[in-house]
Amino acid sequence: MSQGRQTRTQAGGEMPEEESVIRIPPYYYIHILDQNTNIARVESGPKTYIRQDHERILFHPEKMVIVPPRNYCVIMNPVIRDEQGDPVLDEGGQVKLNHGDLEIRLVQKPFHLFPGEVIEKGVMPLKIIYANTAMRLRAMLDFEDESESRVAGDEWLFQGPGTYIPRKEVEEVETISAIIIYPNQALKLKARKGN
Repeated sequence: MSQGRQTRTQAGGEMPEEESVIRIPPYYYIHILDQNTNIARVESGPKTYIRQDHERILFHPEKMVIVPPRNYCVIMNPVIRDEQGDPVLDEGGQVKLNHGDLEIRLVQKPFHLFPGEVIEKGVMPLKIIYANTAMRLRAMLDFEDESESRVAGDEWLFQGPGTYIPRKEVEEVETISAIIIYPNQALKLKARKGN
């Protein structure tokens, strides 16, 4: 398996070494290890791939990741891309990865995982925040968003109604409901943390 990545295969397990013709259906892909250079690469279907003697197929054809509208997934060790969106290769021809980093992918064409990329969180629906509710968020890293710059540890509310689009720098703490104060009632508040 490629760098500890667990995959679901059609026939379960690695490809047999002696199988030299691999039929890759549409929206499927395979990883191929060149045993001369020890560099893995990806081949996408539809195609019939003929394995060379110095190559090893790391797993049976696997289905591409499909993110439907209003859904997202999280990829660990995402590939580094250039300004045109193409993967950046090192001098040996292997794709460069942002090791230890995360990438949130929203709706897009079906995509394959490059060798080393891992699905951290599978395809999940975006969270809808309804009226009179809010999501409490906490910054895990310093970053700039549309309205202001955030520092690690900052907390703020994303108020509904709206659809919350996650960011890799932000932790979703909790969803809270509005508290309605009726006539002749009061609300006692206490700070969560001091300045």
